[in-house]
Amino acid sequence: QVQLVESGGGLVQAGDSLRLSCVASGRTFSSYGMGWFRQAPGKEREFVSAISVRGAYTTYADDVKGRFTISRVNAKNTVYLQMNNLNREDTAIYYCAAGSVARTANGYEYWGQGTQVTVSS
Repeated sequence: QVQLVESGGGLVQAGDSLRLSCVASGRTFSSYGMGWFRQAPGKEREFVSAISVRGAYTTYADDVKGRFTISRVNAKNTVYLQMNNLNREDTAIYYCAAGSVARTANGYEYWGQGTQVTVSS
């Protein structure tokens, strides 16, 4: 089992930055590819970014590419999502997931409870 706890969400203005963190406990964190997904009100959960077990490979959704950066520190069992130049369309609950670097939710075994990001104009 892997337990995931996200933090770092909040209410910001358009153009601001946030850094989300996801701390894992349980089985070996460094064995898992990690992903970030988000779900806006009335919409399906969508892929944001993923990173391989050692961080050599990263992938991003087109609408966050160039603004968001995923990273991980295996010694701290933590994966991060640095989000810059936020806009209202980034408003969502952000979820951390463990299991692969897939761009679909069914590629992941474990999920956190989510952290709310709200961007005001």
